[in-house]
Amino acid sequence: MKETSEDCWNLNKDTLFVKPQKKSPLVLRMVVLVFVMICIVYIFSVCSKQIGTYARPRIVDIQVNVIDQPCQSSESEIPYAHFPEPTTYSREECACTPVRYFVILSMQRSGSGWFETLLNSHQNISSNGEIFSVRERRSNISAIIQTLDKVYNLDWRSSASKNECTSALGFKWMFNQGLMEYHEEIVEYFNRKGVSAIFLFRRNLLRRLISILANSYDQKAKQLNGTHKSHVHSRDEADILARYKPEINSTLLIPNLKHTQEWTSDAVEYFNSTRHIVLYYEDLVKYTNLLHVQEFLKVPAMQLTSRQVKIHTRPLSDQVTNWDDVYKTLKGTEYETFLNTDYQL
Repeated sequence: MKETSEDCWNLNKDTLFVKPQKKSPLVLRMVVLVFVMICIVYIFSVCSKQIGTYARPRIVDIQVNVIDQPCQSSESEIPYAHFPEPTTYSREECACTPVRYFVILSMQRSGSGWFETLLNSHQNISSNGEIFSVRERRSNISAIIQTLDKVYNLDWRSSASKNECTSALGFKWMFNQGLMEYHEEIVEYFNRKGVSAIFLFRRNLLRRLISILANSYDQKAKQLNGTHKSHVHSRDEADILARYKPEINSTLLIPNLKHTQEWTSDAVEYFNSTRHIVLYYEDLVKYTNLLHVQEFLKVPAMQLTSRQVKIHTRPLSDQVTNWDDVYKTLKGTEYETFLNTDYQL
């Protein structure tokens, strides 16, 4: 019986104190992993909504009227800066490049042709030559205004037209081509359109007279292989034309010089209200860079060049057949300086 009691006790002891079983590590790991994945999915979904809210712009139905802004220039440049709209072509990328209008006012054989070639060597300057040499274009003021409008609207096409953006546009106008006759209407047009005038004169009017007579002779003689040339590009051609020595009418010499001086003074007085600059040929042959002219036209400063060759380079006494008569006529007068004034070329 004793053994039986101890066995029962042991049995009850084992029954009451059951040793707990250890949980499997794999199950715990699976639970943690599932929990972490649920958290990750939740966080990702919340962030995605927030990112989507900030990334996607709000679409608002707004009617926008696009207005073409006109090209503008500073107040100080008005009315001298223009934005022409030619009818024959489109300026495209040059549309808002301001263009300044100018005109070269001069007389024949005063160096205007050579001066113009210097200007046209600048990539932004276009000077269209002596356009009013054609009589029909200056037959009346209406024809003159029509021609001016065509030129300054960039619809006048010539060899001076540039592929680059033109920022200074003009032409040559001689005094005897309707300029003096219609000066009041022309001055009004220049002031209204903001056209700047460049006067070009010669100080030595005797040299100019010799050049006029020699050029007039070659128009008939055509010394260069039967061709008349007012300007040449080689020294050989210049020497051929310089061989001719004109004879000057000494009786009409002083009245002729006086008339030229008066005409020059009248022109400056007529156009005095315009924006203008006065140049002299004798000064330009020394300073061909024309920096002051480029500044006047508001273009970038560049080195200017010309292929033209001067024809008459010898002393005046070697260029006139009746030099003694000319010398006696001008000696002791206000024009005596013309006898001695030469310049080195």
